[in-house]
Amino acid sequence: MILQHKGINLFYTDTGEGSAIVLLHGFLENASMWDTITPHFSKRNRVICIDLLGHGQTECLGYVHTMEAMAEAVDTILQHLKIRRSIVIGHSMGGYVALAFAEAHPDAVKGLCLLNSTARADSAVKRKNRDRAVKIVKQNHKSFIRIAIADLFRPKNRTIFSKEVRQAKKEALKTPLQGIVAALEGMKIRNDREVLLHFSPYKKMMILGKKDPVLAYPAILEQLINTEVALVELPDGHMSHIENFEETLKAIKSFVKSCN
Repeated sequence: MILQHKGINLFYTDTGEGSAIVLLHGFLENASMWDTITPHFSKRNRVICIDLLGHGQTECLGYVHTMEAMAEAVDTILQHLKIRRSIVIGHSMGGYVALAFAEAHPDAVKGLCLLNSTARADSAVKRKNRDRAVKIVKQNHKSFIRIAIADLFRPKNRTIFSKEVRQAKKEALKTPLQGIVAALEGMKIRNDREVLLHFSPYKKMMILGKKDPVLAYPAILEQLINTEVALVELPDGHMSHIENFEETLKAIKSFVKSCN
């Protein structure tokens, strides 16, 4: 479905009935990443999958897509659908957007699940890497996409899940150059929201891959000290919804049940 927001088209899907679950994809992904997950929930829940700014069928809003701007687009859709409270689940960049949404609208969140994501801002090294990535993207964004997607998987899984890697690349190649750059710039300047893990009233969960090549696993564990955040540790990489599908599905089901 398409909704107008600040002069651009926002794309989302809306399936099922019941308490709402909002699914937010990661960088270079789109709402289709949830296609294997959604059917397991839409019998009992209303499941909203959103293409974030500059991804999938949602158009670009500018040259920098901040996490706050993306969260505002999410809010526009939920207001339109008259959804007052929901469980928000975000993969990677989608987790950053989920945190920005939760910070702006704490009363609208029933539960917050970060899948292969972090509450911390980029480190100085990571910010430099984002700048490097922007330069590479501007030279050849298709080449960047092909390498970037493969690098999200644990090395051995690039062969085991070769079909899924190809499909992820195919979807990622739909992301326009401007959307890629705007997201990189937005992630680079995002705020640190670790405080939300400590002082927010809703239920929280993190699902992490121990061999995640993108996120520093020990640094994320540090964020959970003295919090009530439920932790699910999985053995593989950044794409837990593919690499550890059954375990990820079980964890999300358990979390949704605990929030209702």
